[in-house]
Amino acid sequence: MAIKILIVDNEKEIRLILINLVSACGEGLYNIEEAESVESGVKKINSWLPDIVLLDVEMNDGSGFDLLRQIPNPGFQLIFTTAHNKYAIQAFKFSAIDYLLKPIDPVELKNSLQRATLNINNLSIQQQLSILMQQISDKHVTERQIVIKDIDKTYFIKMNDILYCEAEGSYTKFYITNSEPVFVSRNLHFYEELLAPAGFFRTHHSCLVNPSKIKIYDRKTDSGTLILEGGYTVPVSQRKKDFVLQVLENK
Repeated sequence: MAIKILIVDNEKEIRLILINLVSACGEGLYNIEEAESVESGVKKINSWLPDIVLLDVEMNDGSGFDLLRQIPNPGFQLIFTTAHNKYAIQAFKFSAIDYLLKPIDPVELKNSLQRATLNINNLSIQQQLSILMQQISDKHVTERQIVIKDIDKTYFIKMNDILYCEAEGSYTKFYITNSEPVFVSRNLHFYEELLAPAGFFRTHHSCLVNPSKIKIYDRKTDSGTLILEGGYTVPVSQRKKDFVLQVLENK
């Protein structure tokens, strides 16, 4: 059975481009419909029940987020399409919801469709959307969450439960309060950009630390060591020592 894909975008030219690009990704694999607005998108989703929605962020009668607020129980995989919008992209990263920057790259589109197809039966999208809408509606939520995924599972983690993150080659290892470590297939720089606004900082080229979890600064070594909640120890590099001390003084 063909996978049902709905393209929601207010620009007819972009819809046509996306229809052609999606069709080229798999002949006969996709059944494609389109909508030009928030209103028509909501009607089409409720009547047609798509498997995957390609959703524009900004439309004439509102935003993609306005559309999602009108779909209480989404049963589809979601891929946002957007011009560069730093805040929106930050929200997508927190919620691990896929997005494509315009102009759409055909290879990235194909990869996104493959990921969405593999996850059609994954029921975590509603929780991911909840975290996305939290990010969009309030930048100062104290119990903000982040979504991370390993090869088997999706984790919904309160940011304040993260002790620290450690680089493992091109992977990142999350150390979390009362949980086993989680390996994620993104590098530490990705999460540094994401978590820095919440105060996370590098103590070492391979470690990103939640300052609220620091209990002791141990000066026994030249540059020192941080001891976190749960007894975890994190190295401080000589280059980062002064910065780390400054952060601790201002805690």
